[in-house]
Amino acid sequence: MYFQPIHRESNSVTRPQTPLLDGIRVPSDLRKLSESDLPQLADELRAELISAVSQTGGHLGAGLGVVELTLALHYLFDTPADRLIWDVGHQCYPHKILTGRRDRIRTLRQQDGLSGFTKRAESDYDPFGAAHSSTSISAGLGMAVARDLQGADNNVIAVIGDGAMSAGMAYEAMNNAGAIDTRLIVILNDNDMSIAPPTGAMSAYLARLVSGKTYRSIRETAKQAARILPKFWQEKARRSEEYARGFLTGGTMFEELGFYYVGPIDGHNLEHLLPVLKNVRDTVDGPVLIHVVTQKGKGYAPAEAAADKYHGVSKFDVITGAQAKPPANAPSYTKVFGQSLIQEAREDEKVVAITAAMPSGTGIDLFGEAFPERTFDVGIAEQHAVTFAAGMATEGYKPFTAIYSTFLQRAYDQVVHDVAIQKLPVRFAIDRAGFVGADGPTHCGAFDTTFLATLPGFVVMAAADEAELKHMVRTAADYDEGPISLRYPRGNGVGVELPERGDVLAIGKGRIVKEGSKIALLSFGTRLAESLIAAEELDAAGLSTTVADARFAKPLDQKLLRDLAQQHEVLVTIEEGAVGGFSSHVLHFLATEGLLERGLKIRPLVLPDIFVDQAAPEIMYEQARLSSSGIVRTVFEALGRDFSEQYARA
Repeated sequence: MYFQPIHRESNSVTRPQTPLLDGIRVPSDLRKLSESDLPQLADELRAELISAVSQTGGHLGAGLGVVELTLALHYLFDTPADRLIWDVGHQCYPHKILTGRRDRIRTLRQQDGLSGFTKRAESDYDPFGAAHSSTSISAGLGMAVARDLQGADNNVIAVIGDGAMSAGMAYEAMNNAGAIDTRLIVILNDNDMSIAPPTGAMSAYLARLVSGKTYRSIRETAKQAARILPKFWQEKARRSEEYARGFLTGGTMFEELGFYYVGPIDGHNLEHLLPVLKNVRDTVDGPVLIHVVTQKGKGYAPAEAAADKYHGVSKFDVITGAQAKPPANAPSYTKVFGQSLIQEAREDEKVVAITAAMPSGTGIDLFGEAFPERTFDVGIAEQHAVTFAAGMATEGYKPFTAIYSTFLQRAYDQVVHDVAIQKLPVRFAIDRAGFVGADGPTHCGAFDTTFLATLPGFVVMAAADEAELKHMVRTAADYDEGPISLRYPRGNGVGVELPERGDVLAIGKGRIVKEGSKIALLSFGTRLAESLIAAEELDAAGLSTTVADARFAKPLDQKLLRDLAQQHEVLVTIEEGAVGGFSSHVLHFLATEGLLERGLKIRPLVLPDIFVDQAAPEIMYEQARLSSSGIVRTVFEALGRDFSEQYARA
């Protein structure tokens, strides 16, 4: 059914419109339409986006905000020959619908379906893969310089959101682009009106004026004339021209970086967008920034009314906007972390919380409600977040830096140089450890244990369940001898009883959860629940099994490891991380202690050494052998037994 989310007022009689979107397979089909057809097509594209995401879930608000911009870009530029780069990728769903993927749009973020982000392997219209923000200008500049070296003349367009402009990398790229002075178009999608609002018809007129050939010719002529003046007057003329343009249109900061600034313009008004984009396409020779103001969630009332503008949604009812969220039998790890941190902050006024533009994703929003003056959201700036925390630690504060595992990768140099080398007690709360399901490989928390446990003096913990997470939050708050981290996955806990307040754990000490005599399962993280299920199945097969929770990857519990290695025939390590992490440290210790020479059969279970595409987390863990059945199979294979026959008999 055709759902039209936008209603335009008209004095004429409404006539049935022939659908246009059905005739658009790729952008070359779009270019056959007249400009007057584009508003109707925008309505249809917005309706298709809403319908698709209601069935798949995903990022909706940003895509709704760039419908007109997406149409205008593909209408005026010769994609894919002209390179169109979407920063982050949250806003790329309309782009996917228009670029040959509409027939698969309802597979978004599903197993074997379309990625929720741009992906080079998916389409020629995705020239650069994106899921972490603030990379588009750097990538676009690289493409533009490569174009120049080849003597080509295609356009390169980078679309970046105002939130992504809080990251230093965006300004590094702009600074470089301004120095190189090559032809590059950057579109600043200001969907929070955080920089400057459009000023209606006058703003649109000025944008058309300064992007047009006449103005640019006059400006260039004035520059040439000014060159015959003494240097003092040349500088005065330059400053006067810059001031005049800045007074009328803004953008002085971008001009200082070497960009020609155009805007702000209304990103939902095609009559404003199209002439400006045409002018820039046809007349600009160097780097230019077009400031486009859009409304996140545009055209869908429930999104427009929501505080987060439906940034990320579950499946939802199109009519009401109500999201379908399955009932939880346990609180999320993120919520447990936030509540535990609040408890510690009530006991210690030195506890503070830092996040990099992810307050709700990390539980810091809960902390912020309780302690707003002790909560710091630094924007999309993970590097700054880490060194900012290090600075607070030097003054005796206890900073908890809550960052997704995959985002912490961006700040590794600061972790090493600004925290670890100086032995500063910064606490790292690492959310999204392990597989993350629909967000796929770009958000999978695979590498943090590996890259943190290699650092001297670092304490590296992983919570086995939500109760252990409470213990580790308190342990981190109590620990002041150096940096310490705790990791936990996306999703809900396993439903264990929570203590009133966490206990302080002994650093480097694990625990035996179940005693056995032949098989030892050593879990690091939340695969402990699956290890216990596997132990029951192994016991039933006549294989007495010990289950241990390592708690620490560094320092290792050496006594626990010796006991497990000396008292069991098979030792299986289990972790939600990449090769090189917990199991590698265990193997290193056992080898240097000579504990492998007595014939111990040791098998490490880790995440596969590939980037795993999106699927339901339970499927991903099953395929990685990190489910109970995978653990049992691994034990049977270590013993040289046939899994199918013997396990079936058991």
